[in-house]
Amino acid sequence: MTTKPTLAVDGPSGQDPLVSTSGGEATGTSSLGESVVSLLGALRRTQTIAREVARLGEETVRIVAGKSEIAAPKGDRRFTDSAWTTNPAFRRLMQTYLAATDTLDRIVDDYGTSTDAHKAQLARFGATIVASAIAPTNYLPTNPAAIKRASDTRGLSLLHGVRNLVSDLRHNGGMPSMVQDGVFEVGKNLAVTPGAVVVRDEVAELVQYRPSTEKVYDRPVLVVPPPIGRYYFLDLAPGRSFVEYAVGCGLQTFLLSWRNPTAEHGEWDLDTYASRVSEAIDTVREITGHHDVNLIGFCAGGIIATTLLNHLSAIEDDRVHSVSYAVTLLDFAEPAPIAAFSGAGLLAFARNRSRRKGIITSRQMGSAFVWMRPDDLVFNYVVNNYLMGEKPPAFDILAWNADGTNLPGALHCQFLDIFQDNLLVRSEAMSVLGTPLQLDRIKVPTFVTGAIADHLTPWKGCYRTTQLLGGDNTFVLSYSGHIASLVNPPDNPKAHHWAGGDPGPDADEWLANANRVQGTWWEAWADWIADKSGEHRAPADALGSDLNPPLESAPGLYVRDLTAQ
Repeated sequence: MTTKPTLAVDGPSGQDPLVSTSGGEATGTSSLGESVVSLLGALRRTQTIAREVARLGEETVRIVAGKSEIAAPKGDRRFTDSAWTTNPAFRRLMQTYLAATDTLDRIVDDYGTSTDAHKAQLARFGATIVASAIAPTNYLPTNPAAIKRASDTRGLSLLHGVRNLVSDLRHNGGMPSMVQDGVFEVGKNLAVTPGAVVVRDEVAELVQYRPSTEKVYDRPVLVVPPPIGRYYFLDLAPGRSFVEYAVGCGLQTFLLSWRNPTAEHGEWDLDTYASRVSEAIDTVREITGHHDVNLIGFCAGGIIATTLLNHLSAIEDDRVHSVSYAVTLLDFAEPAPIAAFSGAGLLAFARNRSRRKGIITSRQMGSAFVWMRPDDLVFNYVVNNYLMGEKPPAFDILAWNADGTNLPGALHCQFLDIFQDNLLVRSEAMSVLGTPLQLDRIKVPTFVTGAIADHLTPWKGCYRTTQLLGGDNTFVLSYSGHIASLVNPPDNPKAHHWAGGDPGPDADEWLANANRVQGTWWEAWADWIADKSGEHRAPADALGSDLNPPLESAPGLYVRDLTAQ
């Protein structure tokens, strides 16, 4: 299948662990049902099936005769055990599987030329799951590594696997666990950059981080994380923290920590979140004494920041000096695997559920997106946890990924409308804070990043932001996938990015002329933001101010689902 991952990222065994998305919907069962229907439609094309079955039969004869040249694609970690190449029976089994999935791939490709894009995406989604599910590595009798492991441990690995399976059935909804419980704790080995909560209200806490340099830049930075998931993917373990890096660059750094909403907060919408960013800007200005700020929005946080900037531009409010976007989509026209969830009936179902329940839960958001990467996010753990009897890996990003949040029903419905009808890029198609959206009136300098292997916010869609806003734009393309591109410290030896001149209308042309640069996009952003941050001065003696004194040490209460006593 062409969906097998081939680009290196930063998770354990190379996977990018993100399973939720900005502005997307994960409805699980309904999407799978629609995908099955579309896949069956592809399999009913008799002429195509006859041609491909004949082709598969010819390849099968070569496999049986030992003359097939089929080999596992480079980077396919399922077939790394030497038995897949040295043992004739296992080699033939692998080749038969690969030939069959290639056949399915071609059938679905052919189906895509004769049907609408949505049905084609659904069929591709279903075919990817089928191809992953039937891999011989998923089953004990056909996994040589698991057989050897069972023999070496005298069956203890199988006993441990059964124990892991029972635990997942009881505590994880029947899905294989991605991370060990109890290894990571927010405030102890995650989200430990020193700072303090300086404001807390019903919607969010504002965290100010303690300067770590002798001098700081005048103009502060306000970080706007997505309301989907907890902010600490930006403040993981020391050395892997964007926040720590920003502080270390001499930037006065503030961050909004969104509250995890419950059903009583179901009416929170873009007005609620954009207003809270606006209030945070005023707090940052009061504490630092500077008249404006630099904003950086991550994922859906960039959408929220954009709706506020649109309003500020309309009323000629100059409290924001620049804006940066990290893997944020404003234009949803770029084809992406997420399109499998964009059917009108499916979105209507999701809207009704959000309105009825008040929120969409973290499990509901995450359940379907794991199936967008079934090799990495499902069956990789089936093999590790159940066949090999191993514990899930202890990895900070996966710990964050398992620590999901809810989304208010009203905001969720707005994201669905934006996704389905591409409202952000349609002039005055929607309003936030009473102001119709017209993105080209946003004139502040803009720094935009995408990630070349991002399956949730495709980089060309991120690139489109440079053509939508009206200010001077800079674009940097990171290696890796969605979250792995964000957790991208400078000492990562694999880190690289592409940088070029002024971004024109053609993303491919920009990339063809861009320079491949060793190192992380964090460094490119730090150089860019330094030019937008004013003069150096000595930092204040203490955090907060007389008007906004520190309430509690970072990371605060909301990121841990706690409330003030």
